[in-house]
Amino acid sequence: MGREMCFECLQRKIQSDFSDQLIFCYGLSDSPIPFGSTAVVQPSNSNGEGLPQFQLTYMPLHKDSCLATYIDQYYLEDLEARTNSGSAQAVPVEIDQVQAENGGKHTSLYGLGCQNLTCNFSGTFSCFRTLTALVPVARIGISSSALVECIISEFLAGSLEDQILHSLTLMIEGKRSGRESVNFLRLVGIPSFEEEHCPGCIRHPNISPTLGMLKNSGQLNLLLPKMPHTLENILHFSPGVLKSDWHMRYLIFQLLSGLAYMHGLGVSHGNVCPSSISLVDSLWCWLPICYKFLQSSVSISKIECNPDSGVSCCFSGCSLQGLYADLKLSQSTDWFSSFKCWWKGEMSNFEYLLVLNRLAGRRWGDNTFYTVMPWVIDFSVKPDENTDTGWRDLTKSKWRLAKGDEQLDFTYSTSEIPHHVSDECLSELAVCSYKARRLPLSVLRMAVRSVYEPNEYPSTMQRLYQWTPDECIPEFYCDPHIFYSIHSGMSHLAVPSWAGTPEEFIKLHRDALESDRVSRQLHNWIDITFGYKLCGDAAVAAKNVMLPSSAPSKPKSVGRRQLFTKPHPPRRLATVRICDTSNEAEMNQLPTSDMTEQALVVGTSFLHELEEAAAFSEHAPHLAPIYNLHPDDHEELDSPGKGLLTKKLENTTSRKTGYSTITVKPSVIDVNYLLKNIEVVDDISMGYQALLLWKQKCSHPHILSEDVANDIFAVGCILAELHLRRPLFDPTSLAVYLECGVLPALVQELPPDTQVVVESCIQKDWRRRPSAKCLLDSPYFLATVKSSYLFLAPLQLIAKDESRLRYAAAFVRQGALKAMGTFAAEMCAPNCLKLVLNPLSDSEAEWGCIILTELLRCLNPEAVKKLVILAIQKILQGTGPSHLKVSLLQGSFVLDIWNKIGKQAYVETVHPFVVSNLLGTPCKSSAVAASVLLIGSSEELGVPVTVHQTILPLLHCFGKGLSDDGIDVLVRIGGLFGENFIVRQILPLLRIVILSCIDNSFANKHEAAQSWSSLVLMDCLMTLDGLTASLTREVLVKELVEDGRFLYLQVLMQTNLGIQVVEGAARNLLALCQQIGSDLTALHVLPKLRKLFDELAFSQEKAGHSSIQGGIRGPSTKGEDENKITSRLDLVMLLYPSFASLLGIEKLRQCCATWLLLEQFLLRRYNWKWESAGESSRSGPGTYARKLSLGESLTSECTPAKKLLNGLGWSTPQSQGKRGSKTPTLNRHLSSQHQDSADRNARGSDFSKMEPWYWFPSPAANWSGPDFIGRPGGSKDELPWKIKASVLHSVRAHHGVLRSIAVCQDECFLFTAGVGPGFKGIVQKWELSRIDSISGYYGHEEVVNDICLLASGGRVASCDGTVHVWNGQTGKLISVFAEFSTSSVQHTGPLAKASKLNAEQANMLHFNSLSGGILNTSFDGNLYTSMHYSEYLDNLVVGTGNGSLRFIDVRQGQKLHLWRSEATESNFPSLISSICSCASTKQQYGNPQYPSWVAVGQSSGYCRLFDVRSGKIISSWQAHDGFVTKIAAPEEHLLVSSSLDRTLRIWDLRRNWKSEPLASRGHSDGVSGFSIWGQNVISISRSKIGISSLASSSDEDAQQFVTPQYLYMGDRESKNASVLSSINILPFSRLFVVGTEDGHLKICC
Repeated sequence: MGREMCFECLQRKIQSDFSDQLIFCYGLSDSPIPFGSTAVVQPSNSNGEGLPQFQLTYMPLHKDSCLATYIDQYYLEDLEARTNSGSAQAVPVEIDQVQAENGGKHTSLYGLGCQNLTCNFSGTFSCFRTLTALVPVARIGISSSALVECIISEFLAGSLEDQILHSLTLMIEGKRSGRESVNFLRLVGIPSFEEEHCPGCIRHPNISPTLGMLKNSGQLNLLLPKMPHTLENILHFSPGVLKSDWHMRYLIFQLLSGLAYMHGLGVSHGNVCPSSISLVDSLWCWLPICYKFLQSSVSISKIECNPDSGVSCCFSGCSLQGLYADLKLSQSTDWFSSFKCWWKGEMSNFEYLLVLNRLAGRRWGDNTFYTVMPWVIDFSVKPDENTDTGWRDLTKSKWRLAKGDEQLDFTYSTSEIPHHVSDECLSELAVCSYKARRLPLSVLRMAVRSVYEPNEYPSTMQRLYQWTPDECIPEFYCDPHIFYSIHSGMSHLAVPSWAGTPEEFIKLHRDALESDRVSRQLHNWIDITFGYKLCGDAAVAAKNVMLPSSAPSKPKSVGRRQLFTKPHPPRRLATVRICDTSNEAEMNQLPTSDMTEQALVVGTSFLHELEEAAAFSEHAPHLAPIYNLHPDDHEELDSPGKGLLTKKLENTTSRKTGYSTITVKPSVIDVNYLLKNIEVVDDISMGYQALLLWKQKCSHPHILSEDVANDIFAVGCILAELHLRRPLFDPTSLAVYLECGVLPALVQELPPDTQVVVESCIQKDWRRRPSAKCLLDSPYFLATVKSSYLFLAPLQLIAKDESRLRYAAAFVRQGALKAMGTFAAEMCAPNCLKLVLNPLSDSEAEWGCIILTELLRCLNPEAVKKLVILAIQKILQGTGPSHLKVSLLQGSFVLDIWNKIGKQAYVETVHPFVVSNLLGTPCKSSAVAASVLLIGSSEELGVPVTVHQTILPLLHCFGKGLSDDGIDVLVRIGGLFGENFIVRQILPLLRIVILSCIDNSFANKHEAAQSWSSLVLMDCLMTLDGLTASLTREVLVKELVEDGRFLYLQVLMQTNLGIQVVEGAARNLLALCQQIGSDLTALHVLPKLRKLFDELAFSQEKAGHSSIQGGIRGPSTKGEDENKITSRLDLVMLLYPSFASLLGIEKLRQCCATWLLLEQFLLRRYNWKWESAGESSRSGPGTYARKLSLGESLTSECTPAKKLLNGLGWSTPQSQGKRGSKTPTLNRHLSSQHQDSADRNARGSDFSKMEPWYWFPSPAANWSGPDFIGRPGGSKDELPWKIKASVLHSVRAHHGVLRSIAVCQDECFLFTAGVGPGFKGIVQKWELSRIDSISGYYGHEEVVNDICLLASGGRVASCDGTVHVWNGQTGKLISVFAEFSTSSVQHTGPLAKASKLNAEQANMLHFNSLSGGILNTSFDGNLYTSMHYSEYLDNLVVGTGNGSLRFIDVRQGQKLHLWRSEATESNFPSLISSICSCASTKQQYGNPQYPSWVAVGQSSGYCRLFDVRSGKIISSWQAHDGFVTKIAAPEEHLLVSSSLDRTLRIWDLRRNWKSEPLASRGHSDGVSGFSIWGQNVISISRSKIGISSLASSSDEDAQQFVTPQYLYMGDRESKNASVLSSINILPFSRLFVVGTEDGHLKICC
């Protein structure tokens, strides 16, 4: 690149050139030392994390070079255009000045030819046209701060390439578009990739955009955006990002696409390697522009003769002028030679550690990943090799020395994920604290503490060493300036007393690092920091186990790279000096034979050390990777003396003789042509034979450019490294290959198809290597790779988010996702979903809704859960108005979600966020949409789920800002389900809330708690006010008046509640009396009000001040002020005249003994008196003597119909009246209300027992009330489940034992399998709402022992020794699978075939049940014994009687592979009694969620773990002393097993198998089964259940004791005596079901 500057000079030069417009972050260098010509910078007008960063590079520029001429001419034309348009004022340089610098020449840019004889460019086109094609978006001109600011602004605004994306979108929409869209599509392979490109002005999407080319005093500044990652970072720190072979092919396809474009221009890159490939988070790669080409347009002779080129400081007086002068490091990092020099003592410890830091990816100046050095002394005394005092122990990490072994052992043993070290060996906090005296305060505030306090930073080196658990930085060994503070409030860092100055301290500290004492131990520190003690048993022994990353599939640019896997050898110099310490005089006195013997010993020792060092260097070839060949690396095939003109001619000829495919170009490229190119007909690769044929066709010599062929060689090396996770070539293996043609042995480890491609790319004869276009057209790249690339390439343009969103929406609307197939759509989904998460306008929201809808339809259910649901959650969590949120809350969209992922997944993932839109201060439109959705979906969800997932979460929101629409949801759901639902489910809950708030008002709690209670009461009263309209008069009297607590009266009697609460209770009471009529009011209500009237009558004689505090609500709306009460005595005016009007004054006076006092008070204070005509009169202006006015109803006049999910469901908005204040008012439409009440009275208040969900009890008995402050939603972790062990309903389901229960996802239906008539197996389907068997399957000849619900087409699989797959809706048999059959038997007719199949079995499976339904007879090894459905694989995993596993593809109707487990010590094989599998739920996009393991439990008590991909047994251990009855995997690292040995065990798979599991004991009989929800485990043992937890126990023996308990009937007196045989949980209904050996199905809570 030219002249390399030290980073301090580079920083000063950037500050000088750009007037602090750019902030220097850190420098980039390929060398271990801090010298380079490229820096990472960011704009100075923004501070904080997440800022855009840019890469600024300095290049030499000679004034006579083609590049300088190009810049001058381009700038002149641009300047003239600006001058003519009147915008030249923004340009600081005049035309005359540029012409003067260019010798007065001024010709047209595009008319120029390459007339410079010293130009080294040998491309097909002139360097001017090629430059324009490679840097089309670059702003070219004279370097200035204003120009840099303009460049950065345009980039951040996304306007550089927005017109291209806009043109492409218009073409997709079928509108007239410009040529930009067609030209861009040709770059990405539509209609095909081309061998030769005509240079244009559109950037290839895989070429890094050069934003600016700025001329600056003999130098050229290149400004590029800084990408967050490189491929080297991914390979070293987060290889899990490349999740599959598909992702690797996709990455290589992008790389080849960019190279094909360069090669088509006649330009080779020359430096294709992982460190030069930039990546964004979505794995889109950018290749930097080829600096080799830019340098080729500069006179090479000038550069070679330039004395300024090389490594130096460019500022006189630079503090680092001689700092690195004594270092023996070269610009290239060659570990082999560095290790050899260090081992022999020819390189210092400091230099060698710098080399290791560079290999580990650490960067000078980057505080987040700084170069690390060891502390070697503790600064207490001056270092002296003759004493042990003051030296640091290098066999232990600094973290271990600071924390202590005891603390690290405790952390390791108690952590959920065992680890010793939770942070980096050198954190950003430590680095900034070390360099605090030299860093800007803004950096310290960001990295250390937001409030700058200089006294908090350690003031001395000894204090600094004691304070930090981190390692050292190299500045403390080489740079004395780090001790001097640039901040006025911070003192200099004090050196130890034994060092007078910082300069003296640096010398002594460096000498200590280079001492023999440190050299003898340094290899131990290397092992801990970079070596084999980073993982495995060695890390455990060294207490150096790192906490693993929480997101292994997330790209990272920092981390700990393990360089060595073997112990690092010690430095030989230390050994030699030890041997030389003997006195020479003593040596001379020894006999000659003794001297010879000692010399032999020394020689033997040296040979041993040499052999050890050689073996060590051979084990780390990955530290010297080679990707690019150079002419000196192999025999030159060209004739000597071939000049540049010949190479240019060869490049031109290569376009004519190379292998190419004939492509018929279409006359018109439109959206239909795009869809045809993006369509995926078959996802399967064309096969290995097709690749071999392709290799044969491409093997004919056709590449005549050696540089281009070397780029292909680098691609092959990178492709191999992606698969191998280590480089393919090192210097030794490359030399062997070039000399002998022997490929590295690593090639054989590649997948066969990848091996073919790699061997083609790295052929020794560079002429036979395929071109980039040939590789792109190869069958190696699947159709999904190409379609994904075509869809995503336009999204990578530098355009506005709005344009990206519009393009994606337009393309998916035309069917792009459907055409590319499920897998490719899943790969493209993250890029699309990222666009819809930004704040959107109304039009953009429509585009976002189109994208989400199409993704729901095109992705598989697991991909929807991973990707789309997560985006929906974030959108629903957003605050403020959002048209997109309203669209997502529509019933049609939710219907699509239900159909795709099921109701259970919807309730768990989306439903809580719908409820949250009614809380706080939501947008009115989204609150209305959420309320309509909750009301309309309640009937489909059913009563239990609605109660637990909607009603209870809304009640928990009382007092926390629940909107009026939230209250309306409760009211309308009550009206939808009817009177019985309100009485049994809602009223008991409201009663608990009201009584709890009243009790809370008496407690001595802080003001906030009292205020919250008042708010809760207001919400309760509003809900009651709305619910009363759905109840008959008799029910109202029974539930609200005669229930013994009379809630309204209890609220009215409280003197310490808010005034609005009391007013609301009074108005609700009056509304209730209006509804039940005067007779029932006089009979039931008025007698209970005597106490209230007496209290009010006598309280008016007391002091005039009111005991009621001011209301907590805001001001009421206009029209309510005249009815407002301001004191407790105003209740008299509110209640007494109203009851007088309703009942008559005489009847009121008869029931109220204090009527005279009350009427006198009303006359005296309000001028109210009752006239004989029966009408109240006014005699003063302030009177309230009028009948109570009836206002508008709380709920809308129109009762909502029962809306079903029918595509249009729930989309019609309900009436939402503006209620202003939340104070309940007398809002009733009495005419319609009385008509409804009459109809209900005619039918009777008691509903039939056949009403749906008649058996479901109110959760009030288990509810803790409003004191439990939960968040909105129904998550299992937020609203805990209290199990009562109570039987709600019992029904005889089978004639014999009920062996298995399977619950549908919607929790409205379940299947039971058991013994039927004639001891045959039957399966029954039950509708839970009425506990009624609605269908069944009767095709089994033997007893059914297991049942599974399949995701494909509503199918059910049941097992009786054979597996029957049948339709869950119709009961029609689909297929039968048997192990003795060579293939599955398909059934399309009657069940005779199945009967015939069963009759042909040699040995039938006979079931004689023990307690718990366990089988005790001998099993035929060919019969199936248990089943498990893996929804990730969409396969049925079946266990056999001989311990084998059979995988069955139910969708295709065929048996797959068979795995056999190892035989136990028993002479008889143990059958598989239970199966489970688990997949990582933390995987990110793009990785099909395969289970990482399958676990089986066996009758022998063994548990075995199988690797899903290979079928190998990961582990096998004796889990129990008896028959394993069930195993389950609640989490990816947990396994739960139960057995007839009376125990239930929880295994943490992250720990050693020999470690003791968490055992649950206490059952007196064998545990025959269990079921899990959240952290609760419900186990069954004979006739009892036990409840335990997955949480770890604090007991030393890791045991928890279960207290078995009987299941009691609803009366809590009679207990269940039947033996329990099976159990399952309805998680969202908070119920569990058990089956018994006498055939009963019991629903419990």
